[in-house]
Amino acid sequence: MFPRWVNALLPGPGRSTGTVSDPYIPVSRRLLFPMQGDPMPKVLNVAKRAGSQARKTSAGKTGTSHARDAEATQKRILAAAKKEFAMNGLAGARVDTIAEKAEANKRMIYHYFGSKEALFERVLEDAYADICRAEQSLKLDHLDPKTALETLVRFTWQYYLDNPEFLTLVNNENLQKAVHLHGSKVLPVISRNRLDMVESLLARGEKAGIFRRGIDAMQLNITIAAVGYYYITNRFTGSIIFDCDFMASGMLRKRLAFNIDTIVRTVCK
Repeated sequence: MFPRWVNALLPGPGRSTGTVSDPYIPVSRRLLFPMQGDPMPKVLNVAKRAGSQARKTSAGKTGTSHARDAEATQKRILAAAKKEFAMNGLAGARVDTIAEKAEANKRMIYHYFGSKEALFERVLEDAYADICRAEQSLKLDHLDPKTALETLVRFTWQYYLDNPEFLTLVNNENLQKAVHLHGSKVLPVISRNRLDMVESLLARGEKAGIFRRGIDAMQLNITIAAVGYYYITNRFTGSIIFDCDFMASGMLRKRLAFNIDTIVRTVCK
């Protein structure tokens, strides 16, 4: 019975084993039956290097596997946390519930994110990053200015409808006076990208003689968000006040048409 590293070097079935006098004899055989003048240390070094390489390869595979597992676990935690924070707010959210839904444990949550507050901050940053990436995918610079403007308004409205968690997360952070985003290094970058996109659109529209001059990109961005945001976040009270179902398909179509018309009249000549 040979040591494991020796067995690893032994020739497998069907391989030529050679003879002791064969100069092309496999290393394993030369190790076990050294030839005249064949120094043992040299062979041992070869075996040692082979064993070391095998260990490195195994460690590399294990490290990659662990990295994939860690990434997958963090994604599950963030997805579960997004739902929990959106449903119950920061104060009402429970780390135990997040861990259970993420199929993780509390220790891993604190290991990856540090605290419930830090996890909430990360969820907020990811939520803003998601809408920013979605906006960039519109490729507005490939459209004529008026069509691009209408596309942005339509997109913002639909994004709010499709991602209600985004609105509730933002609402919750505003109730907290945005304390968790004050030190964020991610949010300023996201904000700058969004403003750059709107500024570029306005500049193209002005150059084409379609848009009025001097439109403030930040104010336009706020207004596009507001005409959709207010309607959706106040849908329950609004439905009572105006005695109609704010979320009925006909009402939603009517509201979108009004939003587009409002923004176009504001920006276009």
